[in-house]
Amino acid sequence: MPASPSTARAINDRVALRLLQQEGPLTAGQLKQLTGLSRPTVADLVERLTAAGLIEVVGESGEQRRGPNARLYGIVADRAHLAALDVRTEGVSVVVSDLLGRELARASVPIADDTGTGPAVEQAVTLVERAAKEAGAERLHTVGVGAPGLIDPATGELRDSSGLPEWHRRLVAALQERLPARVIVENETNLAALAEQRDGAARDRDTFVLLWLGHGTGAAVVLDGRLRRGASGGTGEIGFLPVPGTSSLPSATDCEGGFHSLAGSAAIAELAAGHGLVATAVSPGEPEAAALVRQAVAPLSSPSPSPSPSASSGADRFLSALADRLAIGAASVVAVLDPGCVVLGGEVGQAGGEVLATRVGERLARMSPLPVEVRASTLGGGAVLRGALLTARESAQDDLFAPRSR
Repeated sequence: MPASPSTARAINDRVALRLLQQEGPLTAGQLKQLTGLSRPTVADLVERLTAAGLIEVVGESGEQRRGPNARLYGIVADRAHLAALDVRTEGVSVVVSDLLGRELARASVPIADDTGTGPAVEQAVTLVERAAKEAGAERLHTVGVGAPGLIDPATGELRDSSGLPEWHRRLVAALQERLPARVIVENETNLAALAEQRDGAARDRDTFVLLWLGHGTGAAVVLDGRLRRGASGGTGEIGFLPVPGTSSLPSATDCEGGFHSLAGSAAIAELAAGHGLVATAVSPGEPEAAALVRQAVAPLSSPSPSPSPSASSGADRFLSALADRLAIGAASVVAVLDPGCVVLGGEVGQAGGEVLATRVGERLARMSPLPVEVRASTLGGGAVLRGALLTARESAQDDLFAPRSR
């Protein structure tokens, strides 16, 4: 059945808005060319969207002929302001942006282990409020939150997880109470995968697995372009994966003895120490393992003449042992899902770069009959904030670009 006139108008408006989002400012003539709509139809939708406060004239094209046809229309970026949070056990980072995703403010605050639940929540919420004020946002439309732990697929809430601070769960409720905004919570590794697919190492893949390597471990699964969360929201809890090389087995409440004991930051630091490596520079909030891996990789990836064997042998052996460990976890994922691509994500994956990714790939080729490409993250730890912002932006645009009843 053909669409009703009102439905057709809503579809046309949404198509035009998406084009303006993707392409940037366009003239009415360019919208006509890209949408295939008639000139009167484009003129009508431009008038509707302008009256609704969604688009505005932002300039003129470089065409010689002036007048209405040369006007450039763009989305009203400050129609809505968004925030993204990366919630870690040691602190919180926030970014505030406009509707187009342009960053307006960024801030972070460390939260010590001995900070009480109430004070920790207050520090985090105050950080968001200050960042919004700095960005000139009177109110936030949508807030995307990335946090470790399980997200209940039925309620969308962060579930109570052992080993994680209580203030994580309380923070979400506090944000909903203090901010007149929609708050969306997602597992941090899932958000990192969305960001790597949109803007990072997996831009050309609709099926891949992100292996998160930061302070802890995790995995995110994207199959046929869709993020898979599982029946209980626990897809990718690879830290609990029983693996050889540990002294015990994980339990339902503790991932020690699982893959986490091989690939968590503390385990990697211990492995590096065994090969005579010590981190000389660790950025605030960065896992020690990332600094160690970056130092080990530097002499092996440098275009300058190769260092002496004695200078690089410890780093080389460390990276080989680390690749062995990572391949054990990756091989289990590959055997079950056959993703064709594994991205080594997080701060450690980015620090290892092509050197570490190549070594893991070589080991997987020997362990599995399934072809798989191993890539290094290009976004690192920043992928969580980027993914949270993308999620908040898409939610806000879905709301604002939705057809309105007349």
